Amino acid sequence: MGLMLKAVPGTNDIFAQAKEYPFREPVFRYIVSTAEEVLRGAGAQMVYTPIFEYLEVFQKGVGLTSDIVVKKEMFVFEDRGGRLLALRPEPTASIVRAYNEHGMKVWPQPVRLFTWGPIFRGERQQKGRYKQFHQVDYEALGLSDPLLDAEAIALMVRIYKTLGLKHLEVKLGSVGDPEDRLRYNQYLRELFGPYAKDLSEDSRVRVEANPMRILDSKSERDQALIAELQPKPMLAFLGPAAQKFHQQVCNYLDRLGVAYTVDPNLVRGLDYYVRTAWEVHHAGIGAKSALGGGGRYDGLSEMLGGPPVPGVGFGIGIERLAIALEQEGVALPADPCPTLYLAPLDEAAKIEVLALAEQLRPKVNVEIGYTPKSPRKALEEALKKGARYVGFIGEDERARGVVTLKHLETGEQRALEPLQLHSLFEGPEIK
Repeated sequence: MGLMLKAVPGTNDIFAQAKEYPFREPVFRYIVSTAEEVLRGAGAQMVYTPIFEYLEVFQKGVGLTSDIVVKKEMFVFEDRGGRLLALRPEPTASIVRAYNEHGMKVWPQPVRLFTWGPIFRGERQQKGRYKQFHQVDYEALGLSDPLLDAEAIALMVRIYKTLGLKHLEVKLGSVGDPEDRLRYNQYLRELFGPYAKDLSEDSRVRVEANPMRILDSKSERDQALIAELQPKPMLAFLGPAAQKFHQQVCNYLDRLGVAYTVDPNLVRGLDYYVRTAWEVHHAGIGAKSALGGGGRYDGLSEMLGGPPVPGVGFGIGIERLAIALEQEGVALPADPCPTLYLAPLDEAAKIEVLALAEQLRPKVNVEIGYTPKSPRKALEEALKKGARYVGFIGEDERARGVVTLKHLETGEQRALEPLQLHSLFEGPEIK
């Protein structure tokens, strides 16, 4: 036999009995269903976009100077016609492309959309970061109003709190308008330029291409130089319009009772961000403590060849959020156990239990045994599954036209005809 094939490093199988907490399917289901409940309850609509797009969508969407493009983190491949495609490295560009393509600009504005699914980046694997990971994403498109920014932050925090997290910190900043960023980037070039040789290899490239990204560098070498030079924060370079917008977001959050800390040094790695930027942090997931983040991107639609469409949104990393839930000891809702476990006692009973189960399943959660077992073995299996009742069908039951039903908590046992069984499980107290 050849070598058994395994998953690509940086990708993970997600299933109920996974040993590592971030990859347990019930955790994923809990996070996604909670986010969906919160966002649908606020009037947002679900949207699913393809997991791959033409490469230009992401090149133009995330910007040619972003790490995703510069460090070649995208998974790029050719289709049969020679067009370059890419697996999505982030969802916002795809959602804006869908908004434009399907004429959502004529809908009542803002259009508020959310989705969840896999994201792909060819970066170095570490705790909470993988080549394929998953995000919940929310976008509000078509209106440039600080009220939408405040609502997005409030919704993001509500998702975390509804899940059961308590130790959260919202960091709020602004990256200003494009002209503010131009001034700030020029200031940073002049500041870091004479010290380029002291920067990490990645940041030496950033000096000319995107110097704001130096401030977000995880290199100890870069951070030591930043501490020495003490650059002025982005907030010091905001123009009057961006300053007013930022203050309005703060005022709205105060009114909503959402706690936050203004972080004057908060920056964004994607070129499409303007004005509001924020992160939600949790100490339990290590040095890279951001559970998720968001911001405003009023120029993204035009980068994709569409009309001017303001937008604001956020992304929540599911794997990183799962780690935080584990750190806080949040108990997941129990998975539903079968109400009834039907056990065949001989070969002829196998189809009988399946037929009966199919009749009952619209009303009640029913599992069956697929191989004949003794009553004792069937009872053990029903207990392992957490069933409330076990039903036996064997030669004697077939002859009498009944099912032997046992209540596993009380031990009460009785023989019921199928119609009696149907009547029993129609009651709401059984479900």
